[in-house]
Amino acid sequence: MTSRPDKHDPASLSLLSQAVHAGNEIDAGSGAIRTPIVMANSYALPDDPSGVSWSGTDIPLYTRNSGTNQLGLQQKLALLEGGEDAVVLASGVAALHAVFFTQLRSGDHVVVGDVTYEATFRLFTELFPEKYGITATFIDATDLDAVAAALRPATRLVHIEAIANPTTKVTDVAAIARIAHEAGALLSVDSTFSPPPLYRPLADGADLVVHSLTKYINGHGDAMGGAVIGSRELVQRIKSDAMVDVGGVISPFNAWLIMRGSVTLPLRLRQHLESAARVAEFLEADPRVAYVAYPGLASHPQHELATRQFGGRGYGAMMAFAVDGDSDAQNRFVSNLRVITSAVSLGHDESLIVHVGTDGPRVAAYPEPFRRLGHLRFSIGLEEADDLIADLAAALDATFG
Repeated sequence: MTSRPDKHDPASLSLLSQAVHAGNEIDAGSGAIRTPIVMANSYALPDDPSGVSWSGTDIPLYTRNSGTNQLGLQQKLALLEGGEDAVVLASGVAALHAVFFTQLRSGDHVVVGDVTYEATFRLFTELFPEKYGITATFIDATDLDAVAAALRPATRLVHIEAIANPTTKVTDVAAIARIAHEAGALLSVDSTFSPPPLYRPLADGADLVVHSLTKYINGHGDAMGGAVIGSRELVQRIKSDAMVDVGGVISPFNAWLIMRGSVTLPLRLRQHLESAARVAEFLEADPRVAYVAYPGLASHPQHELATRQFGGRGYGAMMAFAVDGDSDAQNRFVSNLRVITSAVSLGHDESLIVHVGTDGPRVAAYPEPFRRLGHLRFSIGLEEADDLIADLAAALDATFG
């Protein structure tokens, strides 16, 4: 007998259906078929509350512990990533800090990919070493021998990005998971650039996956949040320590907004990926463009790894490039764009571009063209690819006359 999918049993559904139904409940009071925004900071206690854990996180009790909207979003994210549990927090950086704060203590050592998000870089170069005596070794995460050589007896965690921000370097998650686990360390993966269904690092051996929900999973540029997904044991520690007792909780309104946005994630991602491939090919073919870093191009150093790791589903919708010129030329090019918006962030419905120069401590780990010319970090949105290409072409014409 064929098993029957049931929206009340989201595990029985395919990913597209999970994105629609997981974590959602019909509201018992109003009959609304979507979980409403519950803007309460406290929930009614039972007549006999003696058995209630005041720090419990599994039922609505107090919004710093868990509320209706947080619980629903956590259920959906755990299913989409293939994890046992998830915790949602106030921002992507709050999620990163939650992993590090929970898993590390004074004297521990961490191995970190040398191309990493700015907040992660500062946490491990300044804040954790100065405040807690936690040390870090930054390595080229594409060099597996370097990863293995960096491990020490005190190494408790290896942290990498599936697609590195901003150079789009791709790391071999399965290989690094084996190296970390053989040394008794955990592996955490920031997969913000590669959300499901594009990639699920847990299936390749990662212990914890981090997302900035602000980006693709929300997808509309109107809410901020972060998430950590993994085993129930590891995530529960993060809930207890970093959510309940540090207090980096997401607001009910932001949880509701992100829940709403996540419904269309698989459909949006399909458009992002298709357009990104076309735009990258256009940019690489134009002689006025100095370089393009995008894993979907055969010229990308980790193109074959990306093809294997992401299973042919796509290569992300983030790229970095520069026009052939100095910093002023990069700025002129951006100012000549009429469809693409100059702004930070990524994964929005609209395409976003930002010019980043050659200054800063992280730049030393970037490829030579990034160090020489800077880069334009480009997030492909949901516009028609032909419109994006026409906008880029017109801006190139205006910039180079």
